[in-house]
Amino acid sequence: MTPTQQAILGIVILLVLMLLEMPVAFAMFAVGFLGLWLAADLTVALNILGSDIWIQLGSYGMSVVPLFVFMGNIAFRTGVTTDLFESAFKWIGQFRGGLAATTVAASTAFGAICGSNGATTATMGTIALPIMKKYKYDDALACGAVATGGTLGVMIPPSVVLIIVALQTNLSIAKLFIATIPAGILLAVFMIAAVFIACARNKNLGPAGPKTTWLEKIKSLGGVIETLMLFVFVMAGMFLGWFTPTEGGAFGSAGAILIGLVRRKLKWEGFKRAVMDTISTSTMVVMLVAGAVVLGRFLTFTRLPQTMADWVATVDVPRFWVLMLVIVVYVVGGMLTDALGFLTLSVPVFFPLIIAMGYDPIWFAVLVNTITTFGAITPPVGLCLYIVKGLRPEVPIQTIFKGAVWFMPAFAVTIALLIAFPQIITGIVSSGI
Repeated sequence: MTPTQQAILGIVILLVLMLLEMPVAFAMFAVGFLGLWLAADLTVALNILGSDIWIQLGSYGMSVVPLFVFMGNIAFRTGVTTDLFESAFKWIGQFRGGLAATTVAASTAFGAICGSNGATTATMGTIALPIMKKYKYDDALACGAVATGGTLGVMIPPSVVLIIVALQTNLSIAKLFIATIPAGILLAVFMIAAVFIACARNKNLGPAGPKTTWLEKIKSLGGVIETLMLFVFVMAGMFLGWFTPTEGGAFGSAGAILIGLVRRKLKWEGFKRAVMDTISTSTMVVMLVAGAVVLGRFLTFTRLPQTMADWVATVDVPRFWVLMLVIVVYVVGGMLTDALGFLTLSVPVFFPLIIAMGYDPIWFAVLVNTITTFGAITPPVGLCLYIVKGLRPEVPIQTIFKGAVWFMPAFAVTIALLIAFPQIITGIVSSGI
């Protein structure tokens, strides 16, 4: 069996293990370790465990993960999400569908301090779903807005997914954070537009809320201004080179704690819970990275990425259609597993191919992050959909799926624009960091 055939067989076994619901991290680890053992020998496989994993997990860049996760957890425990929702509601709640649009807007703001789509969905759903039920919003629209708004948790930096992609590809975390901001904002705008279009066609979907004065609107900003200042400080600091992403995560965490103490909303129990949630999430990320390291070394040993890149260089097919094929793979992959798991699995395979075709690596990273995030609201996995189901168990899952469908054009248009106009992503970081 040739090395390429060994790699393909390993990928097939990996997919089978994932379909059997083995955790992605363990599946990647098992296939990578056994593949190295059989393709090389046991000594090589054990050396990977003893050196490469330690080098990756012990790197300075990995410390950024728990810091930004901790920042989001502290912000949640200090009541920031409620302030964000109430402020957005004051501004756009008086329009038809305003509560659903408010949910998307508040999710966008919360994503700037969270970094997780699951956490954003659960947090905003806890606040928004009871209010939309009170105002007699259509269940499909209400649940769809919460689920799709939650996906912005990994589209608006800081994003745990982009951190892991950056570590795998040796890209600048700061550049990826800055580059994804236009994509995240575009997606949020199209989601809000989808709400208003749906409610314009059917006035019963989302009744208008009470009107507010300009004074009430301006006063509502007082509850979120500290959070927005913290986000701008952290992002600008990394972009301008004042500090590294890890230092930015430390500043962000310290700032979130300070805001909580000044507001007198950060209690000892909340702090302990934030620490425990951070440990849980960070451990999951570490396991995924470890599995990806072992699998990546196996694929590198078999030279599968290099073989694919060499094939593209010789085949008489426009590179655009090769890119479209890769995108289809990411769409399907995003539907079958979570974004973080699939990206850690696929980046070692496709990234060298994309570089060989001459595409910008930062553009590709943001693009595939957007595509796999789309999978969080598509069956059969649809993580955000099932989180909403847990929050509203009385609503049939088919109704929640229906609500998500109304927002899918927002993803399609955003992805199409990013492909047609890569300057949306590359232009903002062209000056370098």
